[in-house]
Amino acid sequence: MRDLKIPDQRHPEKAHRKDNAQPKKPAWIRVKAPSGKGYHDTARIMREHRLTTVCEEAGCPNVGECWSQGHATMMIMGEVCTRGCTFCNVATGRPDALDVFEPGRVADAVQKLGLNHVVITSVDRDDLEDGGAEHFAQTIRAVRHRAPETTIEILTPDFLKCPPSALEKVVEAKPDVFNHNLETVPGLYQEVRPGARYFHSLRLLQRVKELDPSMFTKSGIMVGLGEERPQVLQVMDDMRSADVDFITIGQYLQPTPKHHAVARFVTPEEFGAYEKAAWGKGFLMVSATPLTRSSYHAGDDFARLRAEREKRLAAMEA
Repeated sequence: MRDLKIPDQRHPEKAHRKDNAQPKKPAWIRVKAPSGKGYHDTARIMREHRLTTVCEEAGCPNVGECWSQGHATMMIMGEVCTRGCTFCNVATGRPDALDVFEPGRVADAVQKLGLNHVVITSVDRDDLEDGGAEHFAQTIRAVRHRAPETTIEILTPDFLKCPPSALEKVVEAKPDVFNHNLETVPGLYQEVRPGARYFHSLRLLQRVKELDPSMFTKSGIMVGLGEERPQVLQVMDDMRSADVDFITIGQYLQPTPKHHAVARFVTPEEFGAYEKAAWGKGFLMVSATPLTRSSYHAGDDFARLRAEREKRLAAMEA
């Protein structure tokens, strides 16, 4: 039996890689260890419903803060991914069959947590004909039925090997926010995200808007992987050309010595400059800080995103 707590079994595709030094984190990156009643209550609900969270699987630094407030990002379709991205701490290998009862368990947990906004993500499932699109759609519908007041944000894989109908299934289920991360600049894809294609991911986001112009779209990148500032600005332009509404930019943190090395820690001042540039390019919402992650403060950010759209529409009609 494979033990995902053992690094060589969790990441067999990385076992042959040389170790990369893990530099000491600067003061602006450090966070408190998870603790408190809210944190443990959220953990208990996740365990009772046998749910996987990306907060744990990806080693998110914000897990203590988010879980203490009852916020957790559900990761559906198992804990094993068919891709082997060099930045990611999610286990790689051959996943188990889909659990048909999982959408109901997710919906039940959302109701028990009393969430105003939920983020649902998944591993890549290249082993499935539709990449898990129907499972996403079923989960969205289950949450809508069980917690009709909860707004839903999904963070999907790229459906690279799937027919166009896969994306259509997910969009037809009407999530409030469709998020798909570009992750990094195109020049680093072969090294950082070898199983993906930058322009396919960009086109995916554009296609969502073509299928449903009212749906909010969102995408994010990490910095500190070796990219240069002009490349980041070009990614912003590419996102805007695809009509992406919301951009997130956060610091890459290296999970283990076998993962992609941290090229550098980007300063808070540089993040501030990226944020200013993104607002100038017309995004409805921007989150750019060292600890920004796709689902960090997602509920509050969604409220701001919706308010900003209404504000701009009102200005156009005035």
